[in-house]
Amino acid sequence: MTQTELDAKMRILLAAKKLFAAQGFDGTSVRQICDEAGANVALVSYHFGGKENVFAALFDQFFPSERIDEFFKQQMSPVEGIKLIIAEVIRFRKTDPELAKITDQEVVTRSPRTHHLKRRILPLWTKLRGLLEEGRERGDFRFGSLDQGLLFVMGSVLFPKNAHMVESILMEEPLSVERLIEETQIFVLRGLGMVESDK
Repeated sequence: MTQTELDAKMRILLAAKKLFAAQGFDGTSVRQICDEAGANVALVSYHFGGKENVFAALFDQFFPSERIDEFFKQQMSPVEGIKLIIAEVIRFRKTDPELAKITDQEVVTRSPRTHHLKRRILPLWTKLRGLLEEGRERGDFRFGSLDQGLLFVMGSVLFPKNAHMVESILMEEPLSVERLIEETQIFVLRGLGMVESDK
């Protein structure tokens, strides 16, 4: 594949990411993607084989799968692992808000494309569940339901995207990414029954 072809392919992906985030998958046409990318409509079929495959290619290209794979290779305590998952998810959502928004849209609408998301996202949440279980067994954490513990941690990491719903009662300046990560880690670990003096 020539550099020109690679450039056109990347322009199409970036345009699709922008438009899917703004308009949704169903609200975006191939022509709109190509107009945004400055590319011929035929190139979507040539490079991807259709809009559905463009969607899948977005996650192949932009989802931080390699970072997650590296994380799975590391040996770490449940506390360290949970802190790392919190940090990586928040950074991903802050550094690529378009892909994060597309993910949210597909999950909320239970679209037929969620299988593309599940095969990338489910391993991370499965790892989190395992860390919670291990931490409880080791005595690092003190909480009841494992399933609810998992959902509580996920909610703490994911819900801030909906802050606009209550922005009229939010009085403080938004936190920096690193401060948000730190405060979320502290909040979650305390919620799991680990006080700072434990570790």
